[in-house]
Amino acid sequence: MTRAHPDPAHPDPAHPDRSSADGDETDGDEGALLRLAAADPAAALARARALLDGDEDDRDETGDDLDGDAVDDGGGVDGGGVDGGGVGVLRAAGLAAKELGLLEEGLAYLRRALAAADGYAAAQIRMSLVGLLTAAGDIGEALSHADEAAPHLRGTDADRLAANRACALARAGRLDEAHDVAARALPGLREGDDPVTLGGLLGNLGLACALRGDFGEAEAALEEAVAVGEAAGLRHLTAMSKGNLAFAVSRRGDVPRALRLFAEAEAHLSGERLAQCRFDQAETLISVGLPGEARPLLHAALDAATANGYRCDIADGFLLLAHAELADGNPEQCTDAAERARAAFADQERAGWMLLAEHVLVKARWASGERSGVLLRTAIATADRLEGGGWTDAADEVRIVAARVALSLGRPAGHLLSRVGRSRGPASAQIAAWHAVALERSARADHEGAVAAVRAGLRVTEQYAEALDALDLRARTTGLVTDLADLGLTLARSAGELLTVEERRRAIARPVRVRPPRDPERAAALARLRAFSAERTGDTARGGAGTPLPADMAALEATVRARTRHRPSGASGGHSPGFAEVAAALGDRALVELVAVGRDLHAVTVVAGQAQRHRLGAADKAVRDTGLLRYAVRRLAERDDPRALDALADTAGRLDRRLLAPLARAVGDRELVIAPTGTLHGLPWAVLPSLDGRAFTVVPSASAWARAREPARGGGRTVLVAGPGLRHARREIDALRRLHPHATVLDGPDARPEAVRDALDGAALAHVAAHGEFREGNALFSRLRLAGGPLMVHDLDELAVPPRVVVLSACDIGRADGGDAALGMAGVLLALGAATVIASVAPVRDESTPGFMAAFHARLSAGDPPSRALAALPRPPELAGFLCLGAG
Repeated sequence: MTRAHPDPAHPDPAHPDRSSADGDETDGDEGALLRLAAADPAAALARARALLDGDEDDRDETGDDLDGDAVDDGGGVDGGGVDGGGVGVLRAAGLAAKELGLLEEGLAYLRRALAAADGYAAAQIRMSLVGLLTAAGDIGEALSHADEAAPHLRGTDADRLAANRACALARAGRLDEAHDVAARALPGLREGDDPVTLGGLLGNLGLACALRGDFGEAEAALEEAVAVGEAAGLRHLTAMSKGNLAFAVSRRGDVPRALRLFAEAEAHLSGERLAQCRFDQAETLISVGLPGEARPLLHAALDAATANGYRCDIADGFLLLAHAELADGNPEQCTDAAERARAAFADQERAGWMLLAEHVLVKARWASGERSGVLLRTAIATADRLEGGGWTDAADEVRIVAARVALSLGRPAGHLLSRVGRSRGPASAQIAAWHAVALERSARADHEGAVAAVRAGLRVTEQYAEALDALDLRARTTGLVTDLADLGLTLARSAGELLTVEERRRAIARPVRVRPPRDPERAAALARLRAFSAERTGDTARGGAGTPLPADMAALEATVRARTRHRPSGASGGHSPGFAEVAAALGDRALVELVAVGRDLHAVTVVAGQAQRHRLGAADKAVRDTGLLRYAVRRLAERDDPRALDALADTAGRLDRRLLAPLARAVGDRELVIAPTGTLHGLPWAVLPSLDGRAFTVVPSASAWARAREPARGGGRTVLVAGPGLRHARREIDALRRLHPHATVLDGPDARPEAVRDALDGAALAHVAAHGEFREGNALFSRLRLAGGPLMVHDLDELAVPPRVVVLSACDIGRADGGDAALGMAGVLLALGAATVIASVAPVRDESTPGFMAAFHARLSAGDPPSRALAALPRPPELAGFLCLGAG
């Protein structure tokens, strides 16, 4: 996505003009104050106010009349210095106020200074006004001041003006001019001794490059800006440069690094800079499919920009809000925000940025379902204007829309796509380009070419996803490729082709193997969250309202989530098994992989090395029946209910006839490996008549199953855990102790989350009997209740070697979010390297569980693999949710 946040906290030059004077051209004290405005704006403004107030007191005593619009103009900066209320102090106050979000106050100081100055000093103040007027959205006036100042400034001041002019040009959307102005001034600044101006110019240059899509040059300039700020001890400049660098690396696709840099920068920013940093963070969240999280950031930043008069940022914010609404499936709200942005850009004479508002408006019309010749002509014209304005990535996106409109109207589209770059720009743009190419080739009956384009787009997505460590971000990347993958599935002519595309789609959502790095700060936040959760549970049990307030826990969860997303990828780049390896590993088993193709459900079976494709009918019917069946199972877990039992039998029969009966001839009576899709991951499969007494295992994908079957390490202990508040947990663990006499047993106060987590590390077999809680929409905070707080999915990242087999004797803890990413406790254990997890996708009845689990472990001890041990047991309906997940 090419977002509209102009020059994110970035080219808006106040970097350079804050630095302003050096000892040769400004009085020493005032020069020091100007330098302080760059390093510590708050301290500089306080000092300047004190000097100005003191000067006004002196004037009052001598009878002078000072109305705030006039100051002593005794000679100006160039004329030998002035007193405490002098031009330099006013200028420093104006620049510091701007950095702190006090734009109107800053402009007032600079206008007072300009009224009191002449000659060279006036040119310096005009140079500073360029930055503040740009932030205020008065781009024309800013460039007019730059033109008036240019003939008078020399040396470093001329370079400072160049930096400010570059920012104003970038905010006007004149990117090539901004780049050239900054590049010309850079050599002289590198030879000088003005780190603030050098850092500011590098920031403006880097941002102009990033906005043009030149990410290599952008990162080089911005990394140099960070280094310049750090070497000079300029904390504020360093923070701004890190925020700008975050923007650039986010655009390139390195989201974890971008989020880390944003967090480092934000702690040292305020006012406009903080708002701009949050705008850029919001763009990053939108790019990874989290518009719901981006929206609050945008509204908060817009409120701050509005309160402080940052009209440029307000326009940028509305453009970003339009992108967020579009990403969230709201084209009407997107259009409203984009029109507000376009009007603001027009008012600010930012013609280049008006083009970006038109860009998102074209995309909103497509998203709303419009397929007209008018939209086609509008898209073509908009793309040409965007390219002429230097917005190459946005031009490509609009040409893709034009091509898709043309194809929908039965018109040729190849000429539109021939100008689209498929190896540049954000991953989303590259994926969209390959999708359009595939559509165009398919329309020309070039089947092989269309399939090749789908593969190329999937490859781009895979490379992008590999940079992400956080499983929730990884799962969201599938949204980038949904349309492309759907086309690939539609183009598949054979069962093998269908399975290949589906496996690649699922692999994008799930890494081969996760190996997260250690993070002490994240671990500390998890410990606080556990403690707070325990306090709330205890207070609730005693009849209280629970403390702390939910907002406190939400803040801690946000900290954990943020730290997780900051991590560099810990995903293994290991081998992902292909069809031949999966087929060989199956042996006498049969694979059943369910695939949604459009609105229909298909199945691919693999038996004895042969793949077959089966059409199973409308997917929505299976989804509806899955919901009905889950409801019946939940009722039966609570109590015996004849009506629920009848409903269970009826619904299970319908699902069996829909999902498995059509496959009977292909799979026979073989043991099954079932890879569901979407909602069907939460189906209590054991209730289907075809699976009664049959060994089967449920997996995220065929490749995930093959990896889970990798040879096991030798040895390892058995761990048995009983959580609190579960009436029959102690009885369950006591029965298992007789089967595993040498097991490590944690119950009562010993069953604390940290102790349980440490005991699980390196175990061969682990069994946990506890209350389970699945967090709908926030699955990585699903939990098992233990003594002293919960064991959450996020805690599992600390396991160096997860148990080979894990039995989670708890309600709902086998459920998952994230579609085929299978985000949840069981899914994460498998991603970390566990081979098999036994867990329930529904509530289970406490008093029925101990005997069932004792019988299961008896068969395990006798040598049965988990899937066969589970299948051999009579399954009462109140325990229907237990499934074998993974290798089996």
